[in-house]
Amino acid sequence: MKKKRLRAGFTTGAAAAAAAKAGAILLAKGQSVGSVEIRLLTDPTVRKTISIEDCRREGNRAICLVIKDAGDDPDVTHKAEIGAMVSLRPSPETGPERMDTVIEGGTGVGRVTKPGLEVSPGQPAINPGPCRMIREAVEEILVPLGFSGTVTVEVFVPKGERLAEKTLNARLGIIGGLSILGTTGLVKPLSHGAYTATIRSAMNVAHASGSRHLVLTTGRRSERFAQDRWPGLPEEAFIQVGDYFQTSLAGAAELQFEAVTLAVFFGKAVKMAQGVPHTHAAKSRQTLHRIGRWAADITGKPELLAHVQSANTARHSLMTLREYPEVIARVGEEMIRWARRFARDRIDVKGIIFDYDATLLFDSEER
Repeated sequence: MKKKRLRAGFTTGAAAAAAAKAGAILLAKGQSVGSVEIRLLTDPTVRKTISIEDCRREGNRAICLVIKDAGDDPDVTHKAEIGAMVSLRPSPETGPERMDTVIEGGTGVGRVTKPGLEVSPGQPAINPGPCRMIREAVEEILVPLGFSGTVTVEVFVPKGERLAEKTLNARLGIIGGLSILGTTGLVKPLSHGAYTATIRSAMNVAHASGSRHLVLTTGRRSERFAQDRWPGLPEEAFIQVGDYFQTSLAGAAELQFEAVTLAVFFGKAVKMAQGVPHTHAAKSRQTLHRIGRWAADITGKPELLAHVQSANTARHSLMTLREYPEVIARVGEEMIRWARRFARDRIDVKGIIFDYDATLLFDSEER
């Protein structure tokens, strides 16, 4: 069976740039267009055609909307409306160097409240890449026409505040709406870039906020258990790293954090204990075979190999291994050993392993 080719989409930044370009066309030429082409940031010779959902003139402003298309990449902004309100204020000065583009954040665009991101606190959460795309898009229309003066582009997302509740924006200090993102303009299907960028941004915010100890979890549930265990740590210190074991440890080392605590469930710990850099990719049978071997060797009970290896999942194997805390401890110790290796031994690494009801199965600080 032929594997389906996944469809690429475009970023919120590209959507905003397309809406801004359509607005510039309407104001400067009086034309309402059904689509525009924008240049991508990675290669100015590559252009992306983006449909314009709506574009109308209200007085001296143009208000245009684009429907964000994330392709086959799961994204809370897929099918969201991304808009730009464009206005022109001509100046008697002439020449392209006399054109100035001001980019603002309107309804549904978050505002940065914490240091550590690409945008300074107090500014709308529109990253440098999208700002560049917006400027290039409007300049491509207005410069050849000899426009001089100020172009104001107010980016807005009608349902942005509600959509932002499904993201980690509040944790990063982005309040009141979505962030306008994009380093290339394209969304690659099922790519790792967006998630790793979020991890890095969260670490930057934690570092800028003064945190020197991170607690790395793999999802919301493990994070909640960890926050209950360390109520004194600031919210910024807790980072959800998903499956990105190696990437997150390398990032923490690069930012020179002093300590990291891994707080994970047993299933992830089993994969981490075997040095799997991206834990989603691990083969369950292979990982369970090694844990079974450890169990047999540590306990002197060779029959445990078959018991563990025949389990459907690591969680299933835990039904047997709960009776052997020394085996679970081996998993925890190996997890920490690999974490230190991924951090190049530049960080003090500790670890805890939760059972699925929040019971603590392993705590390196108690050993």
